[in-house]
Amino acid sequence: MVRIGAHLHDGDPLAEALAADADAVQFFLGDPQGWKAPTFPGDPAEMRSAFAAAGVDAFIHSPYVINVASPNNRIRIPSRKLLAQQLEAAAAVGAKGLIVHGGHVTAGVDPEEGYDSWRKAIERIERPLPMLIENTAGGDGAMARSLEAIARLWEAVTDGSKDGGGEVGFCLDTCHAHAAGEDLADIVDRVKAITGRIDLVHCNNSRDEFGSGRDRHAGLTSGKIDPALILGVVRAAGAPVICETPDPAADIRWLRGQLAG
Repeated sequence: MVRIGAHLHDGDPLAEALAADADAVQFFLGDPQGWKAPTFPGDPAEMRSAFAAAGVDAFIHSPYVINVASPNNRIRIPSRKLLAQQLEAAAAVGAKGLIVHGGHVTAGVDPEEGYDSWRKAIERIERPLPMLIENTAGGDGAMARSLEAIARLWEAVTDGSKDGGGEVGFCLDTCHAHAAGEDLADIVDRVKAITGRIDLVHCNNSRDEFGSGRDRHAGLTSGKIDPALILGVVRAAGAPVICETPDPAADIRWLRGQLAG
C-alpha cells in the first residue's frame, strides 16, 4: 500500500501526523523563507527514534530561498551552504529525503549557466540522505519546470554525482506539473524515462487552469485537475505521497478510500 502523509507547518510533526492518521509527514527545519541554519522541534536523536518507533516516514522540505542555480554569488553560494546544512540536519532526524526546488536563473542569463551551477553543487555538497529535486510551476528561467528542462537538469546532476555522495532523486508535484502545462495522464512514464525514478509525490490539486504557471494548491477533489488524473499519478508512481493541501487529513482519507477501491 502506498504510504500517504501530509505537509505540516506547526507544532510536533510526529504528533500531528499521528492525529491525521498519516504514514508520512513533511515539515521544515526552520523558517522556509529565511537563510538561518536549521532548527529542530525537538532533540534530533529522540525525533529519529520516535519516528522509527511510530512507523512514520519523515521528509524535510528545504527553505524556498535556496537557489543553487542563481547567477548571483550572493544567492548561489549561501544556497549551497544552507542546502548542505539542511541535508545534514534532515539526516540527523532520520528523514527519508530532503526536498529542494530546482531554482532558476534571472532574465537574460543562459539557462545552461544554471545547469552548470547545479553540476558543481552536486559535486561539492555531501548527501547523507537522498536529495529530491522537485519540479516547479512557473518561471521562464526555471531549471525544472518543463520536462525538457528537467532532462537538461538531470543530465547535469547525474554528471556531477559521478564522483560519489548520496543519492539524487526526484519529487513530482502534480499541481506544479499542471501549472507548467505538462499532461498528468502520462507524466510518470515521461519523468521516469528521464530520471529513472520518482521518490516522492506531492499530491495536490490546483486552483488555476492548465498551463497557468501559478502555484496555488487546492484540495484533491476541489481544483481544476480531474481527481482521476491525480489518482493515476499516485498509482503509477508507486512512491510515498505527501498532500500539501488546505485539509490534508481529509485528502489522506479520500486517497486511501480511492486506492483501496
